[in-house]
Amino acid sequence: MRSFQIIVGSMLGGTEYVAEACQEALEAKNHQTMIHLTPKYSEVSLENQILLVITSTHGAGDYPDNIKSYVEDLEKDDRDLSTVEFIVIGIGDSSYDQYCQAAKNIENLLISKGCKMITESKLFDMQDDIDPEELSAQWISAQIDQLI
Repeated sequence: MRSFQIIVGSMLGGTEYVAEACQEALEAKNHQTMIHLTPKYSEVSLENQILLVITSTHGAGDYPDNIKSYVEDLEKDDRDLSTVEFIVIGIGDSSYDQYCQAAKNIENLLISKGCKMITESKLFDMQDDIDPEELSAQWISAQIDQLI
């Protein structure tokens, strides 16, 4: 089984519920998880881990406040991160111009650092009146079944 570091970017707390649903789905398949609601880059293990980044977007395509310092530290990291695998889930509303921009930006940043995206990012549109917790848990479960 694999080990996941779940990085949460959330302004109002909704994305935290999505992360917890994904955590439950992964643990139901006997994977190890560590959830980071206020992630600190220096405290997130990268070795033999899969990063699962789940984030909303704030303002004009910005990262939520709780993830900004994590992203800044990641940007500064000059280590070889080519062994790091990741998955991104974005939560947003397509009625905004910057729909899921934070998720798109973190994906691009991780790729620029040499990290390996192991499946296409999943963007959930709240405009569709969905239950993102249930859908994300189903999606991550299906992805992991195919990949691992």
